[in-house]
Amino acid sequence: MNRRTALLLGATGLVGGHCLDLLLKDAAYGKVTTLGRRLLPVEHQKLEQQVVDFTRLADFASLLEAQDIFSCLGTTIKKAGTREAFRQVDFSYPYEAARIAVKNGAEQLLLVSSLGADARSGIFYNRVKGELEDAVSKLPFRGIQIFRPSLLLGKRDEFRRGERISEYAMKTFSFLLVGPLDKYRPVQARAVATAMLRVAKANPAGVNIFESDRIRAGVET
Repeated sequence: MNRRTALLLGATGLVGGHCLDLLLKDAAYGKVTTLGRRLLPVEHQKLEQQVVDFTRLADFASLLEAQDIFSCLGTTIKKAGTREAFRQVDFSYPYEAARIAVKNGAEQLLLVSSLGADARSGIFYNRVKGELEDAVSKLPFRGIQIFRPSLLLGKRDEFRRGERISEYAMKTFSFLLVGPLDKYRPVQARAVATAMLRVAKANPAGVNIFESDRIRAGVET
């Protein structure tokens, strides 16, 4: 049996960390390659870690080869420091990686975006996410799977006061988010990673979007 190959960007992040764990455990994948700025304290027989400079991805083009590209890169404007730096991490890096990977023969892109992503949004964060969605959707992948989670729940390495406050508020009032508002309820990061892996193995063609309500439901709906 020919097992699938995966390339993971953003393995140190909340969703990316769960993706790595699930990919390494899944027998459908025979090789998992991570691209990052540093090595992770993880060892596995099918894991290959590559340290790269994301500002010079073209120099590492030969490493961006796999059937499925899991793109989980992302930061915050506060952590990035400037809007320009944020855009580089949340747009330039993932787009360039996707562009190179599809040129190398990648079949499927699985992208973590955000609920509210819209290239015409007046909110800078949502606009950048929407611009990335639009840009990668034009690349010739067989399948492009876009995941738009709402507020992500899970244990982070760094403390984010604003997100902690939002998380508390959303958990407290989530019972009010029903019907059309259900997609705004917080979602566990592992649920997003689980949905990504499930969709990757289903491998639907074209551009497909999965928002938080479908992610929590297991994406079948």
